[in-house]
Amino acid sequence: MAPAIPASMDRPHFIGIGGAGMSGIAKILAQRGAQVAGSDAKDSATAQALRDLGVTVHIGHAADHLAPDATSVVVSSAIRSDNPELAAAHERGIPVVHRSDALASLMDGLRPIAVAGTHGKTTTTSMLAVSLGSLGLKPSYAIGGDLDAPGSNADHGAGEIFVAEADESDRSFHKYAPEVAIVLNVELDHHANYASMDEIYESFETFVGRIRPGGTLVIAADHPGARELTAKISGRYDIEVVTYGESKDADVRVLKVNPRGLTSDVTVMLTSGKILTFTVSVPGRHYAHNAVAALAAGVALGLPPHNLASALGTYTGVKRRLQLKGEAGGVQVIDSYAHHPTEMTADLEAIRGAVDEASRVLVVFQPHLFSRTQELGAEMGQALALADASVVLDIYPAREDPIPGVTSALIIDAARTAGADVTAESDQAAIPDVIAGMARPGDLVLTMGAGDVTDLGPAILTRLDR
Repeated sequence: MAPAIPASMDRPHFIGIGGAGMSGIAKILAQRGAQVAGSDAKDSATAQALRDLGVTVHIGHAADHLAPDATSVVVSSAIRSDNPELAAAHERGIPVVHRSDALASLMDGLRPIAVAGTHGKTTTTSMLAVSLGSLGLKPSYAIGGDLDAPGSNADHGAGEIFVAEADESDRSFHKYAPEVAIVLNVELDHHANYASMDEIYESFETFVGRIRPGGTLVIAADHPGARELTAKISGRYDIEVVTYGESKDADVRVLKVNPRGLTSDVTVMLTSGKILTFTVSVPGRHYAHNAVAALAAGVALGLPPHNLASALGTYTGVKRRLQLKGEAGGVQVIDSYAHHPTEMTADLEAIRGAVDEASRVLVVFQPHLFSRTQELGAEMGQALALADASVVLDIYPAREDPIPGVTSALIIDAARTAGADVTAESDQAAIPDVIAGMARPGDLVLTMGAGDVTDLGPAILTRLDR
């Protein structure tokens, strides 16, 4: 039986319903029997997937999209105060609910696993959702990306476990009360909301403080920021802290990561001293570590480690996380969501380890957010030096207004200083021809970034096929 729907969520209206986080919550509520409606700036496959569930989806934003009997309006931090539907909600006295509060209400009465960290949240949450599902546990889940089709970022399951991606960007992960929490890493990002590492640590401490008494924190042993956080919460005696990684003092120790093309074999020693080897069907050391974090979290819930390790091998990836888009003219095109220097470096190193020495790695990179580029543009440029050649697009603004003097040139200059071969290109429509002029059989093209650069993959393949 589905958990009861809060009265405020009986007939909710979502502003920006096509977004990764919003669409997942809307889907689960619809599956639980709520009468869900919403709007988005443009139509999409995700919007259609919601319509297929009986959700009313309006295209564009207008006050009259808000139904007279709406019980709440759900918003994310990206919705501006002058949105006409939000203004109408305030005028009519309809409760406005933040996305994180709506998600938190879906977890009531269940056993939540919340996955946090600056990088790797979507992958780790997906690994848990897929592996728990393959074990027949029927978890509910809400992920920041699609597993295999539009609308597959969330599901209402009949089981007692709820796996959720916990977003630190706007401190919304403070709303959750997980039985098990994962912290993959702790770094400074989201510069519009965090001014320093001290603020980041304070935010993650608050998140850890939300773990239910008797619950478990699974946290990286190798990452400096995560180790610092572990030290800061050392006085919390009502939860179990399980560290994982290659460090000799890790509770769940990674003994070996053996890359095999686009997969890896991972050998770990559990807290019991038992040694397990299992396969991760995505390349790269960082994805292997994500799988180990998922394993440790499942064990904390009482699942048999051997069964869970085997189940993790059924995970084959999530859209935009080193997702193979296809091959044409002997050139593979892979899509990467990486937009922070650490993520860019990890994905480029993973691809390097998966291709032949004779193969070149070509990157089409789209910076994401003016604030992030202002703070980390130099590091982004240094990361691009790992590619054989790169094309850098204009900054994707998302929710931000331009910042004077902040352009892609910050990245390009830093990349060239680091010895990288970089080309600037403002016209996305020109990219397929640019890449066709650069690529040769055996090369690999990586479209990289959190914006609409992902749309270029099919166009590049079509052009290469000619």
